[in-house]
Amino acid sequence: MKNMNILIAGGDTRQLFCAARLAREYSIGIMGFDSEYLPEGISLPAADISEGRYDCAVLPVPPLNDNGDILAPCSSHSLPTETISRLLKDGGCILAGRVSDGLRAAFPHHDIMDYMLREELNLRNAVPTAEGAVQIALEELPVTLSCLDVLIVGLGRIGTALAEILKGFGAHVTAAVHNPRGAAKARLCGISSIPTRRISGGYRLVFNTVPYLVFDSDMLGRFGKDTLFIDLASKPGGIDFDAAAALGLRAVWALGLPGRTAPVTAGEIIAETVSTMLAERSETHE
Repeated sequence: MKNMNILIAGGDTRQLFCAARLAREYSIGIMGFDSEYLPEGISLPAADISEGRYDCAVLPVPPLNDNGDILAPCSSHSLPTETISRLLKDGGCILAGRVSDGLRAAFPHHDIMDYMLREELNLRNAVPTAEGAVQIALEELPVTLSCLDVLIVGLGRIGTALAEILKGFGAHVTAAVHNPRGAAKARLCGISSIPTRRISGGYRLVFNTVPYLVFDSDMLGRFGKDTLFIDLASKPGGIDFDAAAALGLRAVWALGLPGRTAPVTAGEIIAETVSTMLAERSETHE
């Protein structure tokens, strides 16, 4: 398995650091990156464009853009799925984040695995996501986090990581929860809790982590215009941004934070997860 040839295609700079980490164990090639995005001091070979060259392709999060090509924001050229298919061996596999039906349709003859479904990746990603969210708050707010009243909606992996970081800043943290289990978890984290339905407007900073609508026009209307909302949930998100704008509220939808604020760490997390998945796949095919 260590002799596998892996193609890293498209994505943001975290994929380059993913490639650098995978290069310790495998032969790799990259495509979908203009030269100015390549990190200094790291040698990453360009992809060999020989047909059937690669055993595996690692694609980004999400893997496709609106045109159905591989998402390649660091390239001035498009990256068609047909190119990836041609470079893969028969029976080669694809690892990508947030795999869609469109990706499966584009690669009907290849085994496709979603690394974003792996619990170890999501647990590790929670820390750079939470740190990135706090960084946004520090940049956007005119006040310190110390003694600030902060609301976290949802106390899953990211919410829990946020609570720990914010406590370190001396913030007064409350979690909005749906049930007694959530309230018990908040107590275990050393923070207060309230039922989501009873959210009031007495918070200067609000983090949402749940991927369904919580802050509709009615809920947003409970808050003052000095409140900052940061939505960390994947689509469709938990905040009605049109309603927030109409009410004059500041709301930031902070998607993809690990890749934006900690690309080295995020890339290494993906690489280590991919390596584990490939080892597991190799064992099942023996």
